[in-house]
Amino acid sequence: MAFVLALDQGTTSSRALVFDHGGAVRGMAQQELRQIYPEPGWVEHDPTEIWATQSGVMHEALAKAGITGRDVAAIGITNQRETTLLWERATGRPLANAIVWQDRRTAPMCDALRAAGHEAALAAKTGLVLDAYFSGTKLKWLLDHLPGARVRAERGELAFGTIDTWLVWKLTNGAVHVTDASNASRTLLYDIHTGTWDDELLALFDVPREVLPRVVSSSEVIALAALGGAAGAEVPIAGIAGDQQAALFGQACDRPGLAKNTYGTGCFLLLNTGGHAVPSKNRLLTTVAWDLGGALTYALEGSVFVGGAAVQWLRDGLKLIRTAADVLYAMEKDAGVTLTELRVDGGATANELLMQFQADLLGVPVVRPEVLETTALGAAYLAGLAVGYWKDAEEIRANWTVARRFEPAMSRDRAAALRAAWERAVARAKGWV
Repeated sequence: MAFVLALDQGTTSSRALVFDHGGAVRGMAQQELRQIYPEPGWVEHDPTEIWATQSGVMHEALAKAGITGRDVAAIGITNQRETTLLWERATGRPLANAIVWQDRRTAPMCDALRAAGHEAALAAKTGLVLDAYFSGTKLKWLLDHLPGARVRAERGELAFGTIDTWLVWKLTNGAVHVTDASNASRTLLYDIHTGTWDDELLALFDVPREVLPRVVSSSEVIALAALGGAAGAEVPIAGIAGDQQAALFGQACDRPGLAKNTYGTGCFLLLNTGGHAVPSKNRLLTTVAWDLGGALTYALEGSVFVGGAAVQWLRDGLKLIRTAADVLYAMEKDAGVTLTELRVDGGATANELLMQFQADLLGVPVVRPEVLETTALGAAYLAGLAVGYWKDAEEIRANWTVARRFEPAMSRDRAAALRAAWERAVARAKGWV
């Protein structure tokens, strides 16, 4: 059993990667996922297509690596986080398309809850802002709008899940209904301090407890998955984490004060704050990074929802640079730390001009690792740790190697002048609105 398989189900594609003990990719497959836009501001995915593409690339990646399920020590899962599904327990049939994290249909619901004075209490328990981004409002919308859904949910006939939950359900033929703490912490239904689904939050969103998955550790043997084609090839599903938390782990940011930035569909900056859930004064998110053996690790997160997904690179590149610097300053203020370097991943890190400019504006080194598949690698590490494939965090840190380190070369006065000019440009552009 020389390899670990990572399933990386993202917003625009499903991917599967086979990693060896050194963290190198030995096989990879990817298939695009159709985006569905029923109305302005609505974004959906077909749950059956999510599984079909993910199952397909899983077997393709194994074939490309020249191995079978017998050679796989464990499976790790990482996923687009807040995307919300509801299905029948008896049949596994989805009741509707998945509502994607980008979907804005529940914004009026959030406005009403905010007007009713619930925002501060929600933030205190969940670490989140009251926004349509998170899955709790999406689940409430499904229960409100699908005929008979809430009654069926109360009878225990329906199952809610984010994408990780759906994949585990399918991999186990409906035998296991779970999520991990990092995904649960993105629902507005989970108290990040107690590590449990919260009765007051469930009542606020009118969500029956019977519909919820069991919350498990991010690194533990959860179930066995039968990888077809090899007799007896039952492989432990042993790692789960939301995509940004997985990338933080894959970047070996496993200690307080380490941070990573992902330049992908969105731009996501996470700072490890250790065992302390730091409340933000700057509207950043306080989130669970992962749960290792019952010990929760937290992170501060700043998100820019439109990054690599937009059409014009120059426009979005400048937006990423500027906003990432804003987010980092906010994190340093909230956490009371001064960052010494920023670890980066995602497609745009191949652009060396962008990375150098990011370092110049931030005033700290920007570090690009050898293995850029940090999201999938983080899921693989979490799974491998659970089965002893990697023995501890030290062994994982030894795998993390630097491809290029971008040192700041611009004077701080020059960087400040550029930021000031950008602020003036933004202020003038606002005059058009």
